[in-house]
This record gives sequence, C-alpha cells and structure tokens, in this order.
Amino acid sequence: MAKQPSFEEQMSQLQQIVSELQQGNLSLEESLNEFKTGMELANGLQKQLQNAEATVAHLMKDDGKEVEDPTDSRTDDGSGHQGYRSQFNGQGFKDGQDDNVDLF
Repeated sequence: MAKQPSFEEQMSQLQQIVSELQQGNLSLEESLNEFKTGMELANGLQKQLQNAEATVAHLMKDDGKEVEDPTDSRTDDGSGHQGYRSQFNGQGFKDGQDDNVDLF
C-alpha cells in the first residue's frame, strides 16, 4: 500500500497545479483534469486542517471535555478579515491586536 503524501507535499502539489492553471498553457481537457485534482487536494487539506484544529482545541480545553465545534470560534466583522475568538477566556484577536492579554 502506498504511503499518503504529507500535508506539506499535498500543499506543494496544489500550489503547482494552481501555477500551471494560472499560466494558461494547458488544453481545456488538461485544465479540467488539473482543476479536479486541485479541488480534491484542497478538500483533503481542509479536512486535515479541521482535524488538527479540533485536536489542538481538545488538548487546550481546561476541563478536558471535547470541543463541540472549533470553527464556531471564528468571528467575521464584515471587513473580509476573520478573527478568532478564544474559547478559553472570551477574548478575541484580530489583525495582530493582542488586546494586552497575558498568555502565561
């Protein structure tokens, strides 16, 4: 059985596909095949990121209970920038602002 490529290898492959599509030198059929492959990679990478986020949230949770949906911590102020609201102290962080919160 073949070993699944690492996250980084898959990301590199996706970046290569995007680059090839942006150059515009592929036939329509080749472009469609590359696009399909790219979408499959992107979906797989997204799932890996969601799993990693859930794992980190679970490990960081004070009471040891599993986090229901770690993506619920995201906030969107309508500016096109998403910030993240901490599940631990209610503090939000956006655009590099740390709100003077001590981490330790």
